[in-house]
Amino acid sequence: MAKIRQTKNKVVKKKNTRVVQKGRLYVTATFNTTLVSVTDEQGNVICWSTAGEAGFSGSRKSTPYAATITVENAINKARAFSMSSMDVFIKGPGPGRDVALRVLKAQGMRVGMIADMTPDPHNGTRPRKAKHNK
Repeated sequence: MAKIRQTKNKVVKKKNTRVVQKGRLYVTATFNTTLVSVTDEQGNVICWSTAGEAGFSGSRKSTPYAATITVENAINKARAFSMSSMDVFIKGPGPGRDVALRVLKAQGMRVGMIADMTPDPHNGTRPRKAKHNK
């Protein structure tokens, strides 16, 4: 977090001096929204973005366009830390899955690895009740 220093009638924000060359991009794409987190290689969160933070509300949060803006915002925040390459971890079935990779390519980020972290059910859903023949 940037520290705030107060001088005579001025509030000066101290610039963030942390430099992270390589990081990880975690995209959680649900049916209702898209969440994006950028971490360093140890897993410490540097910045994040959501479709709601980008100004979308209601059913517009679940659109591919909202996911595009969300991923772009997260990448721009990560660039402030001079990040140039990322590993991508995608989770969930939502519309932000494919969009995240397209935005990364368009923004000129180097992608080292792409991993699908979507959880699989061990047992699945309960089967339907058996039909009775008369």
